[in-house]
Amino acid sequence: MNSPQIPEVAVTEVPQDATLLDVREPDEWQAGHAPGATHIPMSELADRLDEVPEGDPIYVVCRSGGRSARVTAYLNQQGWDAVNVAGGMGVWVAAGRPLEADHSNVPEII
Repeated sequence: MNSPQIPEVAVTEVPQDATLLDVREPDEWQAGHAPGATHIPMSELADRLDEVPEGDPIYVVCRSGGRSARVTAYLNQQGWDAVNVAGGMGVWVAAGRPLEADHSNVPEII
């Protein structure tokens, strides 16, 4: 039996106003993420489905595209319109897309 095709777009095809879901772990998120993205680590997704942002479609991103592809397939099976961002945040940064870091948990150096 063939598995369904996972919808995927290149980083350059993600609209500026896209609804982004970042499924990386907290340390990856804090190091840098797309502005406005919602963060729900893949390991917590099943318990946090009520936090999945409204979007048509939802663009799902991780570090390199593997985890986000699995999450995209799962969300589509659950009724969402999800699209995987090919290459993940590595390609996002290389393409010069905006990035912000979360330093809220980093101690301030005086």
